[in-house]
Amino acid sequence: MSDAPIEFFFDFNSPYGYIAAHKIGEITAAHDRSVDWKPFLLGAVFKVTGAQPLPLVPMKGEYARHDFARSARFHGVTYNPPESFPFSPTAASRAVYWAKRVGRAGEMTLALYNAALGAGQDIAAPEAVVSVAAAAGFDGDAVAAGIQNPTIKEELKAVTDDAIAREIFGSPFMIVDGEAFWGADRLDMVERWLETGGW
Repeated sequence: MSDAPIEFFFDFNSPYGYIAAHKIGEITAAHDRSVDWKPFLLGAVFKVTGAQPLPLVPMKGEYARHDFARSARFHGVTYNPPESFPFSPTAASRAVYWAKRVGRAGEMTLALYNAALGAGQDIAAPEAVVSVAAAAGFDGDAVAAGIQNPTIKEELKAVTDDAIAREIFGSPFMIVDGEAFWGADRLDMVERWLETGGW
């Protein structure tokens, strides 16, 4: 069996990504696998696919808003999005790439997701991201510097470009040993794939 990390592509505006982020660690740990946290900018992908955020789509929007909350309740995750939604996820995404360098990408991801989609905080501004990170036990000054680090900025851009090249079009998007699974509703399949090696 492979021991390769599970690639977890997500956008901080994605309620389904938020739900899956709370579940993926437990699933992978049960199979001695790790998570490679990969925030990317879904807005850049939408420019290629012609899509737009679900809440803004005619007819689908109202259903989506209802389903976000229902799905969160189903999975036991608090859902309370900010008033300004969708928001710019750039600073939060860069913070995760900074946290990767200290081995705490999962912690940073959940801290920021919980603040934004669980507690309704606006995390668009770098200062807001730093505040959330500091409250979660990170070095605020180091996070602030990391968000502005040119190498980290380039990493977010490179991962977003890679996602487009690999036709990763939504959030969450999980890659298990080369097999792609899109959506929090595919977590059961991810778990079964890890158990069996595929079908």
